[in-house]
Amino acid sequence: MSGGIELVVIGADGGPERSHAGSARAADGARLLAETLPGRCFDAGTQGCRVTLVPPDADANAMLTALRAAAQRPARWLVVCLLGQLAVDPRGRRLALVTGGSTPDNAYRRGLAWDWVVSTMVHGDQEETLLVVDAVADRDGWAALERGGEDGVGELLAHSRVPLWGRVGRYASGRRGRDAVLPGGEGSFSWALGRVLEHGVPGAPAAVGPLELQPAVEAELTWGELASGAGGARLLVPGENGRLLMRNRASVRGALAGLSLSEELLAVLWRESAPTDPPSA
Repeated sequence: MSGGIELVVIGADGGPERSHAGSARAADGARLLAETLPGRCFDAGTQGCRVTLVPPDADANAMLTALRAAAQRPARWLVVCLLGQLAVDPRGRRLALVTGGSTPDNAYRRGLAWDWVVSTMVHGDQEETLLVVDAVADRDGWAALERGGEDGVGELLAHSRVPLWGRVGRYASGRRGRDAVLPGGEGSFSWALGRVLEHGVPGAPAAVGPLELQPAVEAELTWGELASGAGGARLLVPGENGRLLMRNRASVRGALAGLSLSEELLAVLWRESAPTDPPSA
């Protein structure tokens, strides 16, 4: 098994359909994660992270094809980011990420099924996996998540081999939807994670995993929720199984501040610690 990370980022734009406006900022959040995550991966760095940023208007087949291609490449980690709006099947047992061109009647059938994503990750050629989620669910989808049960949608969020990290919020179309925190928008999980990775966590080690980052991420999420007046969300924390280590920029700055080095050398070290390579599509 080789080292490195396969990073697949999917921010699905549900298109002009009014009831799917919860996905309007998903592409923005996807670009942010594709730009931010590679340079923060502690044991891989930018050079050791292959990024697949799926176009926001891609259909479910194109999304799944990109994910399967990444899963077939040997690496230590397979990290998948899903951003957008979730739809549920009529029986309330399966979830799908809404894709462009969908209508309220066919959103589940046309979307990227959650169980397809999880199955692909489980059977991938990587040692470890992490599924990062920044999504909203409409009334029916949220009700299905709340029901849980052995046959319910809630069970999909608890696969032992695919740890989850992120946020699933409630979304109501119409005037109430204007106050929702949209995936990729201000106050969303991807927005909060990007801010935490950019500034770091003072007092934390140089290498931090989701558990160490979660309190700082939740603080940003709380600020976003209060600012927007939105409420109702499920936070997903991967626990010990999701030990993807990230660079803590606050720790790097603190270490440099305690050294007697020239300003020129400090500038060189700072540039070396920052990501420079753009993500590859």
